[in-house]
Amino acid sequence: MSASALLSPAASALSLHDARPFFEKALVYGVQHGLLSAAKLDAICTEAPKGMVQIARYFGNENLRPDLEQARLRIVNLVSLYLLESCGGDLHLAAQSLRDHSLLSRSKGGSEMLKKLISMPQNTHFAMHDREGFTEAQIPQLAKWSLQSHAQYQAELAVRQPIGQLIDAALWLAARFDLHADDLEEAGTDAEAVIRTALLLHTLTPQAQQWPDSVGFEALIGALRKKTGSISLTLPTQFPATLRPAVERVRASVLSDLPRLRDTSQNLRTLLRSPAFSGHYFWQEDPLAEIDHYHHSLDDEAHGHDPATAPTSGSKTWQRVTQGQSDEHALLTLFLYLSVGAPKRYVPADKTLLTEKAAVALLRSIQQRGLHPTQAIDFIRSHAPAAHQDTYCTLWQSFVEESHRTLCGDHHGQRQEALALLRRECHIMD
Repeated sequence: MSASALLSPAASALSLHDARPFFEKALVYGVQHGLLSAAKLDAICTEAPKGMVQIARYFGNENLRPDLEQARLRIVNLVSLYLLESCGGDLHLAAQSLRDHSLLSRSKGGSEMLKKLISMPQNTHFAMHDREGFTEAQIPQLAKWSLQSHAQYQAELAVRQPIGQLIDAALWLAARFDLHADDLEEAGTDAEAVIRTALLLHTLTPQAQQWPDSVGFEALIGALRKKTGSISLTLPTQFPATLRPAVERVRASVLSDLPRLRDTSQNLRTLLRSPAFSGHYFWQEDPLAEIDHYHHSLDDEAHGHDPATAPTSGSKTWQRVTQGQSDEHALLTLFLYLSVGAPKRYVPADKTLLTEKAAVALLRSIQQRGLHPTQAIDFIRSHAPAAHQDTYCTLWQSFVEESHRTLCGDHHGQRQEALALLRRECHIMD
């Protein structure tokens, strides 16, 4: 195959038409300026058919003429894309690249560019971001992009790069608090919400070691409301300079939120759950931590830990945590959370429910840290309605006595039996 046949089957000589592919322009330039020898042109013409067959096989069938014709267009376009991007449109540099490297390596370079582009996130929501990189399922997208122009590639890159930078910035900020992509995906948040919260967190409590839960975030805004004067949102000094422009785009939205967040006439909980603020900031849904917050803020509950004087409906904490649930399955689920605790990423907002993932994680926690039934007993005695405390304690103790051996088993058969037990005795959410 001749170089001219590779570029245009109808042409008997290399064309100088302005619409020719950049690969062709670089090839012509290299010949005219003595950068590409006859031996190099022969090598290109030897490699081209091999590359075309490989591409036809990858996207279709190397034995079908239409697929081979598409492969010819693709190899020319892939090489053009790579040369344009790597050489910045400089024909001299592009010709040198063809001289110093094989044709197939330039084609592969273009393919890798497109795979990287296709793998870039299109949305800042972590649950919609596939972190696996390029997969076979995306081959049809690669087939489409392998025939697109460099201008189209750059336009798509300009859209996706800022999204990727927002995600990278959010992951960097979250990692300081031992939160990772899996946690953020499970929480169903987006990069902007993480960044907004991180800006407030670092500005108001720069020494914080934990990402706030809902109560902690409300306390954070409470601290904001106590401050006077303007607020300068800050970042850790180690934050990567390359990601600062991405954060700057989000900083403006936090500044626009500040007047309403600082308005003490607005009920904070109602404000944060209003349509304008819902999902705008990210806090962890951690029922166990929430219980701790309320357990340590019972000054307004005059009855304290005395069961004899506890109100008939139970403490505010009990009402909040149980959400009015009183059936045995719901209560046993809550008591298990209290006695063990599942990793935060698996804990739903409703403490009387177990997801399948939470059930597995909870069993793993029992095997690693053991079951601590007294933690649930203490909670019952401190917060449950006085008339039902003995009943709840008996229910829980009976469950522990009957289930302890099964729940604490560590071989596969016992784990499956324990999971079946939880499905039978607790609330498992599909």
